Amino acid sequence: MTASSDTAPLLSSDIVIVGGGMVGISLALLLARENPAWRITLIESFPLQPQALRRYQSSFDARSTALSAGSRQILEACGLWSALSQHITPIRQVHVSDKGHFGGSVIAAHEHGLQAVGYVVENAWFGNVLAAALAEAPTINLLAPARVECAAATAEGYRLTLEDGRTLDTALLVLADGAQSRLRDQLGIAVNRKSYGQTAIVANISSDRPHRGVAYERFTAEGPVALLPLGEGDDSATAVLIWTRPAHEHGELLECGDELFLQRLQTLFGYRQGRFLRVGERYSYPLELSVAKEQIRRSLVVMGNAAHFLHPVAGQGFNLALRDCQALAHSLGLGVRRGQDVGDLAVLEEYLQQQERDQALTIRLSDGFVQGFSSTNPGKAVLRNLGLLALDLVPPAKGLLAKQTMGLL
Repeated sequence: MTASSDTAPLLSSDIVIVGGGMVGISLALLLARENPAWRITLIESFPLQPQALRRYQSSFDARSTALSAGSRQILEACGLWSALSQHITPIRQVHVSDKGHFGGSVIAAHEHGLQAVGYVVENAWFGNVLAAALAEAPTINLLAPARVECAAATAEGYRLTLEDGRTLDTALLVLADGAQSRLRDQLGIAVNRKSYGQTAIVANISSDRPHRGVAYERFTAEGPVALLPLGEGDDSATAVLIWTRPAHEHGELLECGDELFLQRLQTLFGYRQGRFLRVGERYSYPLELSVAKEQIRRSLVVMGNAAHFLHPVAGQGFNLALRDCQALAHSLGLGVRRGQDVGDLAVLEEYLQQQERDQALTIRLSDGFVQGFSSTNPGKAVLRNLGLLALDLVPPAKGLLAKQTMGLL
């Protein structure tokens, strides 16, 4: 990685990525591996400084991300997994249930010949590993902190104007700057939005029983409750809580005392993970489904949450984005080997055609779970519980669902 000073002249880049979060950095690293000759610029509004990996200390209040088995394969391919796995929690089994109704399903790693169906990693550790890899990538030019004021299409690609007045030309512009992408809106890319009228409350909790690598997805009439195992070793009793509540009710749960919070969670979730003892700092964010109406134009790609922002049920958002990143890097590499430019619309259409099925299935899965399991309608309750029962009685159906959620289809 090379870093530009504020006074350094900016030359053109082959590819510019706006957004230096997990998606943006992962894409930059995949692109650098796909073609070391590409000049890649990564622009992030906040400073990115790699921390010494050996000094990393976990925190009870750390935010985390769920990685699918398919994401592990991608991270292995770009050389990140060996470092990442130093502080990671395998999910060996996922238990899916519906509160107050018969029926349920278990997805176990051994049924699919895997070590784990997924993994949980603290965002701070993931960020450190990504930043350290970025620092070792000589063909990636990092501009951070820097902010893009505007982007305009040119005959050769896009010209970016930074907040400090500098300009940067690129053959391909990638927007990976989040669900509220300002540049996406500025470029006139519309977004289909559907509010779920729900808010996610996220916190780490501990209980009196080790998690043994088991994750829970429990559906209730108000929305799903997920517990993801956290902490190194199956004897850890810490878990990540993602508690979906109606939007008008979340304030009370954020503000109430820890004892009342845990009591209400226990009543809703039950005792599968033992008695809840401690809750860390609580965060919340409103939930919606948003999908960009355009993900590609000539010399332009929209990625990550800027392209599709999903409900956290089943933990599909980042994993889908990572598969998109891998597919884009591969398509661009093929195109260049055929003599096409990285911004060639035909190359980008090939990428999107490759990913359309995966995106559609993942979005339908996420949205379908929310719609089907967040309802008190008796008819829907019967259908969804028959569906859960059928998953265990019809192995092919269960296998397809498992492979999609693990990113292995």
